[in-house]
Amino acid sequence: MVRKAHDLFDAIANFSALVAAGRRAARGKWSKPGAATFLANLETEALRLERELTTGQYRPGRYTTIEIFDPKHRVVSAAPFRDRVVHHAFCAVCEPIFERGFIFDSYANRKGKGTHRAVARYETFREQYRYVLRCDIRRYFPSIDHDLLKRDLRRRITCHRTLALADRIIDGSNPQEPVNYYYPGDDLFTPYGRRRGLPIGNLTSQFFANVYLDGLDHFCKEVLRAKGYLRYVDDFALFHDDLDRLDDWRHRIAGFLEGRRLRLHPCKTRIMETKEPAEFLGFVLLPGGWRRLPEANVRRFRNRLRGLRDCLACGRVTGEEVACRVEAWVAHAEHAHTWRLRHAIFRDGYPRPGSLTVPLPARVARRFLEQQSGERATREPRQEQSRQPEQQ
Repeated sequence: MVRKAHDLFDAIANFSALVAAGRRAARGKWSKPGAATFLANLETEALRLERELTTGQYRPGRYTTIEIFDPKHRVVSAAPFRDRVVHHAFCAVCEPIFERGFIFDSYANRKGKGTHRAVARYETFREQYRYVLRCDIRRYFPSIDHDLLKRDLRRRITCHRTLALADRIIDGSNPQEPVNYYYPGDDLFTPYGRRRGLPIGNLTSQFFANVYLDGLDHFCKEVLRAKGYLRYVDDFALFHDDLDRLDDWRHRIAGFLEGRRLRLHPCKTRIMETKEPAEFLGFVLLPGGWRRLPEANVRRFRNRLRGLRDCLACGRVTGEEVACRVEAWVAHAEHAHTWRLRHAIFRDGYPRPGSLTVPLPARVARRFLEQQSGERATREPRQEQSRQPEQQ
């Protein structure tokens, strides 16, 4: 029997919780105008939010939308900073309630999980099974149905004021790209009468996305009895040694998702052998445990690095911001065998102060220098062997 949570609102709408949420929301954004203004008057803003929440006067503000075309067209929405503070306070209280019911192999937006653990788990299943069913949901965030999401929240939460706050956050979502699909039982006007879509970029949207597909996780693990299963947001995989079993699972999953008013992507959903190279969560996974970064990702970072260099020359960013972004990309790339590609980006192995004019962390510089010396050590003996016949 599902345990339901009561009396959560006081833990969300109190001064100390909102102050802590404001500091969490401002991490990495201290220099942004919205965060700086809120933190400069932190106590006053927290008291104002507490009063609005307790009296029911709180209403979400207008979103700022940003269109992204690389690697594909997306509309990213940025909520006002004070709304992001409320999102952090809400998730801090409600997320642990649902976390207890999530399966182990759901890796998105959860503490102790993440993309790298999901990739490692994928490689573990790949060594155990012959075939994999790769699935992707078509236009997932724009397709999330508001009524179904609210019903899922009410399965675990009975606090009326907390549910009212969740409804305001969901209903305050800005319009997303239209997804007008028809499902069994719909009439001509059904797709146009239902509210759909969550803004990409909200902390609550990430949490709601996991709640919305939690039923799919339990369906695959408990009804289909799929031992090899993992999911990261709307990208999930099922492993088995029988092709017919995977094909049957694909049709049953498609039927389950229709009840959630979702559709499998017709091009990205396929059955393949596990020994084939596969692209998963930003890595190309090769046989033998080898990984590499897709060339498109490397090219994208190279372009961003040029833009950062130009912004640094104009004074729009600081050297510390550039160093932080470079180090984050390097930390991601270190999970793959991609030294040559990184060398192609940084030319001489690492961006020197003369080329980028930025002091970069010594830890990352030392890591690159070690890799550079190791690469030269493995190349020089081969070059000497190839030259010996010529000398003779």
